[in-house]
Order: sequence, then C-alpha cells, then structure tokens
Amino acid sequence: MSASAQRRKNREAAARRRAAATEAAKPERTMASFRENAGENRAHQVQNGASAVALAKSGGAPPIADIRGGGGIDPKTGSTLPAPKPASVSSSDDKAKPKPEAPKAKPVAQGEPGVLRYPMEALSDTTDYLQIDIVQYKSAKEVSGGSLAAGPGSRNIGQSPARKGLTAKGLATKRLKDRGTIILQMPSQIQDSNSARYGESELNTLEGAAAGKIAEIMTKGGEAAANAKGPGEAIQGVLGAIQGAAAEATKDTKALGAAKTYLTSKLTAGALGAFGGNISAGQIISRSTGQVFNPNMELLFNGPTLRSFRFSFKFTPRNAKEAEQVKLIIRTFKSNMAPKVGGDTINGNAIFIKTPNVFELRYRRGIQNHPFLHKFKQCFLTDVGVNYTGEGVYATYDDSTPISMQMDLTFKEIEPIYDEDYQDSDVGVGF
Repeated sequence: MSASAQRRKNREAAARRRAAATEAAKPERTMASFRENAGENRAHQVQNGASAVALAKSGGAPPIADIRGGGGIDPKTGSTLPAPKPASVSSSDDKAKPKPEAPKAKPVAQGEPGVLRYPMEALSDTTDYLQIDIVQYKSAKEVSGGSLAAGPGSRNIGQSPARKGLTAKGLATKRLKDRGTIILQMPSQIQDSNSARYGESELNTLEGAAAGKIAEIMTKGGEAAANAKGPGEAIQGVLGAIQGAAAEATKDTKALGAAKTYLTSKLTAGALGAFGGNISAGQIISRSTGQVFNPNMELLFNGPTLRSFRFSFKFTPRNAKEAEQVKLIIRTFKSNMAPKVGGDTINGNAIFIKTPNVFELRYRRGIQNHPFLHKFKQCFLTDVGVNYTGEGVYATYDDSTPISMQMDLTFKEIEPIYDEDYQDSDVGVGF
C-alpha cells in the first residue's frame, strides 16, 4: 500500500471516530416519570421514542432502543454494543452508579419443576402472596388405593413448606407443564363461602303411620321367613305378620276413619283424572271438610356442595423480564387446564381424552403458610379470562407486549369439606 493510500485510510478512520464521539455526546431523550395511567405512559412513549424498559423507569434513565434490542454504538470502535441487562425501577440519581447484573435465569424445560412469578421486585420473604402448584390429576381409584369412591380428605393438599421461588434465581424460561409453581401477588378480593344443600320434606300423619307399619311388617315378615324351615312356613310367617299389623290398626277407630276419607279422596281424584280433571286428594278433602292433612314439614340435609374461588390479577410489566414472566404465566394456566389426548386411537382418532391437571393453592407469608386465611383442597381450573386492554384502551410497548392486562381465574375444589378436615390443625380459620 502506498503512503498516500495509508494516509487516506487513517483520515477516514479518524473521521468515523469523531462522528461516533459526536453522536454519543448528544443529550439523550428521557421520560419525565413513570405514570400510573397506562394511556399516559404510552403517549409519552410515542412522543419521546422511549422503550418499554425506559417507560418502566421513573427517573429518566437512558432509553433502550427496543425491549429486545441493542445498547447503542461504541464511540471508540463504532461497533454495535450488546443489549444491556433490564434494570429495575430507578431514579435519575442512580444513572451514574454501575448497575449490578441481574442473576441469569436457569432454563427449565417443559415438564420439569420450575417457578414463574409476578411481580419480580415486590415479593420477598416477608410479604404475603398466593402460591399455586401444578400437579398431575389422580383418579378416585388411584387416590383411594383401589376403590372407585375416594374417602373424605383424599384431596387435601397438606401445608408443606413453600418452594424456593421468591428470588430471581431459577425462574422458568418456558411454560410449566404438569408440574411447577406460580407465585402471584395477593388477589384484590379474598373470600371463602361454605354451604350445604338442604331440601324441604313433607310426610303427613297417615303416610307416616303407614310407613311405620309397613316397615314393621317387612321386619317381622323377614324374620319369619329367615327362621322358616321351608317355603310354606315362610309364606305363613309373612301373612301372620300382615294380619297382626292389621288387627292392631283396627283398634284405632280415628285412624281408620281418616284413612277411609283419604282413600276415598284418592279414588275420587283418580276418577276425575280420567275425565280430564286435575285435582288432588288433598284438594278434595280441603274443599269438602275445610281441612288439610298435617304435612309434618321438615328441612332435611341433602348433601354437601363444592366450593369455587374467583381471583383477579392486574399485570403491568415494567421491564422485559416481567413481560416474559406474565406471558408464560398466562400460557401456563391455559395449557394446564386443557384436556390431554389419550394414547389409544382408532383410525388416527383418539379414543379417550385425559383429565387436565389440578392446582394446589396456598396463601403464604414468606416461606410459611399464612397464619390466618382459609385453606384449599385440590382444585380444577374451570375458567381463564384475560383482558389485554387493562386500562380500557389498546396500548403496547415496542415489542407489542400490552402495557396493562387483567387475568381472571376460577378454581373449583374437587372434594367437599368434611368435619374431619378441621381436626388436622387449629391454625387459622381452617377451610
């Protein structure tokens, strides 16, 4: 290379360095402050050219070109710098201070245990939060050890210590499948409701007396048949029981008169029905005598009910890492509530579909169970609803992540609450 060519090359290199240094010395555009209103944040984002990470910073920290983008130009070499690590919310006073690197997330493959959490900074070992563990469903036969009916308490989840998920280390980088833990802030509405099913029952006096006599006849007849030496003796024993009950009933003339009136009314109502009439025996007695049978009404227990819980969570991610966690949390809930296709097929079509995963919910304080709030049994996730316009308008960061989202979850317990469930512990209000 000639001397003149070398000098020309040096001049061009010097010119590039001066241009890069001039560009780096220009004042950077910053956001005035982080605003609670999502629409205002987006307006300022567009006006100032700030990114999602810069939008989440409250004190005018240097903007980043893109939530996924690089970190600008090196003034010495003119080369593109690698993307900086997302930082938590900071003030303008911290701009000159070096930011420690965030701990690297440990990749977690689908199907392996992992932790997803939101928010990143507000949860610590001293705060309250909701922990949701994903568990594969077990049938009643598997839970009971062979029976098709699982006994009371078979769906209790226990109150084991919390998983290690309150630090940024080991955060999942993929959706959780079949197992894993999701940690969320306390819902805005926390409530429980326990109920049982009851129904009104009526049994008038004649029906009650008849039921008692029939039960007596069946008992005596059964005993006579059981003790009989042959079929003939068994028949005689049953007939004797019936005759004995009838003879005893004839001693009460008032009961016989009421029974006669009732039977007559029943026959009359049946006859009228043949002609298109619609009248009951009780109505006939009321019209003819001005009285009705005593219904002996009573409220009877019909069985327990299953509890359901509805939670709402607001997501306003402040940086790239939180935005990624929100996306994975939503996807994890949706995928784990979906049924699974069974292995056996006919002509390529699955014969069975498998029950979705179940969820184990626990209120926590730090790494301990909450000392006051109610407990849960295993739950199915019956409904997931996500509103991607949490502030009433469509607004996104530069990478198209919505700036505000609301997620509604509805869980329903698999098993009812029994009295025995309260015998395990006296901690808190119980179930």
